[in-house]
Amino acid sequence: MNTVADLGGMMGFGPVRPEPEDERFHADWERRALALTLAAALPGGWTIDASRSARESLPPGEYLTSSYYAIWIKALERLLVGAGLVGADELAERRALRPGVPGPVLTAAAVPGVLATGSPAERPVDSPSRFAVGDRVRTRNVHPLGHTRLPRYARGKEGVIERVHGAHVLPDSNAHRAGEQPEWLYTVRFPGRELWGEAADPGLTVEIEAFESYLAGT
Repeated sequence: MNTVADLGGMMGFGPVRPEPEDERFHADWERRALALTLAAALPGGWTIDASRSARESLPPGEYLTSSYYAIWIKALERLLVGAGLVGADELAERRALRPGVPGPVLTAAAVPGVLATGSPAERPVDSPSRFAVGDRVRTRNVHPLGHTRLPRYARGKEGVIERVHGAHVLPDSNAHRAGEQPEWLYTVRFPGRELWGEAADPGLTVEIEAFESYLAGT
């Protein structure tokens, strides 16, 4: 999906200012935003891909003027309403108007085990990988209406397979409850000038993780 969430290579937003890697939150409510989004996925039944899709589907003006975890909360509201766990009228009034919907609940005691297990996305497939390390590939120039992990700046570009990661759940389908449809996943390396033109640093390279359906041979 081509939304404002796909900002790679766009100009006019000022310099990128990296923060310390251990600086994860700027306020206590941001911790709760993350925890609530993860915990609510159990009764809501959504996946990490659906959660990402909800965030990137926010209206452009709302997305660009919201902080990182404000975006998470706005997307969570959409997910809760979509799952029938909260009514739009309840969000508008900021209080419960009906009894809650019975369903599975992530208890505090279960959190350590759930976090330790994680959500592995690797899956077995019957078909061999189409590409191998060192193969030259070209990404497809596509503009899907739904979720995708192929950034716009890397579409229609030529690169080299750096690593083969096995088969994984395809986010493009999993985000929309269309099944896991696992595919082979690759790391693809691009010269900076292939992505950004002759003005790019000649020593720059960029790597992305690309699913097999994103790629064609050259």
